[in-house]
Formats: sequence, structure tokens, C-alpha cells
Amino acid sequence: MTVADGVTGDQLVEMLAALANPIRLRIVATLAGGRDYVSHLAREIGVSRPLLHMHLQRLEAAGLVTGSLELSDDGKAMKYYEVTDFDLRLTASAVSRAVATLTSPDPNKGPSRKEQT
Repeated sequence: MTVADGVTGDQLVEMLAALANPIRLRIVATLAGGRDYVSHLAREIGVSRPLLHMHLQRLEAAGLVTGSLELSDDGKAMKYYEVTDFDLRLTASAVSRAVATLTSPDPNKGPSRKEQT
């Protein structure tokens, strides 16, 4: 997924917000080296599993990572995550195209016209 491929303004905001956190950036960087399961990923990054899950959910909701449940050889359920195929190249024209599709109001401008009626 790239901005040039028609990512909407709302999707772009969600992706950028998800990446605007040092832990989530470290998660993406670690997963860029290959998929990993939650317990190992938590140890690699140095965070608790509950905190890692929270960040992974945010990244998954933004479409930046995907998770899949698999059974290990000994029958344990293990959740694996991997980075999706995304390519964010921000140019002024790409941002302009994305902004034209925003459906969420700008919080700095107050409620949209639809919300005022």
C-alpha cells in the first residue's frame, strides 16, 4: 500500500499516528527483519506482552502489520506478526490528494458543517 495507490486521508492519518510512537517504530523495524511471535518480540523490544499487544493492535488497525495464529510443534497456540507491504512516500502532492478524501473533521477548526446541523 502506498500513498500513490490511493490511500485515503483517513488511512494516512491512522498510519502516521500509529508510526508516531518510538515503541511502534521499534516493532516495525524489528518485524522488517522477518516475522516473529509475540513472546520473542516482547523480549527483543524489551516491553511486556500486554504493552506489546496494545501497540500491535494499533499497528494492525492501521494496516501496517498483520497477525496470524499458528500451532507450534508441541501444540501451543502462538501469535505471529509480520510487516505488511506498505510504502509511505510523503510528497506535498500525495498529501494534497489524501487530504481531499478526509472524512474526519480537523480538530483545530471545530465541528464540521455536518456536525453543526
